[in-house]
Amino acid sequence: MNFELIQSIGPTLMFAAVALALFAGFVKGTVGFALPMIMISGLASFLPPDVALAGLIVPAVVANLWQALRNGPGAAMASARVHWRFLMILLGFIAASAQLVAVLPASVLFLILGVPVSTFALIQLIGWRPRIDARNRRPVAMGAGALAGFLGGISGVWGPPLVLYLTALSTPKAEQMRVQGVVYSAGAIMLVLAHLKSGVLTAPSVTLSSALLFPALMGLYIGFRVQDHMDQDKFRKMTLLVLVVAGLNLIRRGLMG
Repeated sequence: MNFELIQSIGPTLMFAAVALALFAGFVKGTVGFALPMIMISGLASFLPPDVALAGLIVPAVVANLWQALRNGPGAAMASARVHWRFLMILLGFIAASAQLVAVLPASVLFLILGVPVSTFALIQLIGWRPRIDARNRRPVAMGAGALAGFLGGISGVWGPPLVLYLTALSTPKAEQMRVQGVVYSAGAIMLVLAHLKSGVLTAPSVTLSSALLFPALMGLYIGFRVQDHMDQDKFRKMTLLVLVVAGLNLIRRGLMG
């Protein structure tokens, strides 16, 4: 392994990165998502954007696989069959948009993602309950998958569109956690392949990302224990609250450039 990048970061910032991974894992274990959003926002405050993106990839892949398979491979496959349209479109758009990392300004991307996410989540928190009926489910799934994949390929963040989509479907807590794990696992693996091609993933950045894996998984385990004791309504409200905070943070980053 190549420790050149870790050595250049220094012990203080490396400690901050480890603490950030622990917190991001805890939030993901509690509500099923937000690990990439928290890690990219935090790491990018003291690392170059491409290094920050690379840093979250190994924890994201492993954490998502754990989440997807927590109820067994059979349950994970059943969830994948139900949401296969969203999944296929997501993967295609991740592969295509990952090549735009060096082209599209990060500030534009953060605003594109942050404004609708925080707005829709806040509206739902104050009482609006969107519903997707059977005849509209296919186009909504395709549109949400395309948006999630486009944003995910560039930023490593594709959770909010999926979470809003599942919330609108009134998906039960256990199923929502499992679907998120399945979709995020497939997307994270595609992200690895895409960024091996884009040049974001290098030996030093993979070493950094691997160093953040254990604290992220430790946080994930603690978060799972919290989530297991949470009822459906509280789970929904906490999910939306995390979306609001995450969206506002993305807007902040977009406005600050």
